Amino acid sequence: MYYVYVLLCKDNSLYTGITTDPTRRLKEHEVGKGGAYTRSHPPIKIVHLEKAGSKSNALKRELEIKSWKRKEKLRRLNITA
Repeated sequence: MYYVYVLLCKDNSLYTGITTDPTRRLKEHEVGKGGAYTRSHPPIKIVHLEKAGSKSNALKRELEIKSWKRKEKLRRLNITA
């Protein structure tokens, strides 16, 4: 099972990614082993998590979410940041 997740970072930015294990992936981001973005924008918490089924579906959904402007992400995903 793949998941699409959105992290709230310390600078109030949002980071979107995919994983098979959200808890493990957040820990990786927290210790600097996640994506390059989260090494310079440390994450605070996961603010959105959704099941995507296959890796293909997860990648498509990640791309869709990443294409949205911040306000649209907050509204569509019901995030209060």
